Amino acid sequence: MELDDTDRAILRILQEDARTPFSEIARRIDMSSATVHDRVGRMEDAGVIEGYHASVNAKAVGYGVSALVGLRVEQGRKEDALERLREIDGVREIHLTTGEWDVILRVVAEDTDRLRELMFGRIANMDGFSRSQTMIVLGTDYEAEGPPI
Repeated sequence: MELDDTDRAILRILQEDARTPFSEIARRIDMSSATVHDRVGRMEDAGVIEGYHASVNAKAVGYGVSALVGLRVEQGRKEDALERLREIDGVREIHLTTGEWDVILRVVAEDTDRLRELMFGRIANMDGFSRSQTMIVLGTDYEAEGPPI
């Protein structure tokens, strides 16, 4: 789908707050609510808008530790290993990468004791991985939702 400036303006507003009513979006971009509704529907149908979600503060719900984990996957074990990683509650992101690590995860845990259990009890000992490195996130200076529009 080819996006024009109006579509991009709608997307920017929805990225800021997905609960913005179509009437408010319409007012801000000087367009009718029906037109905004149609454009959003087309972007949903085309897969440009994949969904809507609440951004939940991990610390506020008891997950005080976040870490990045680099994993080296054994030859021919990637699909099986990735499937098992998806089943672990603390795993929030799985990225296939180039360079030193085949996979980089973002994981969350209640505290460092739970992180240790997650890493040594579940992830590091999993068949299919030959090496891992865990880097605890001390703070996040900037995090953007979605691509720049």
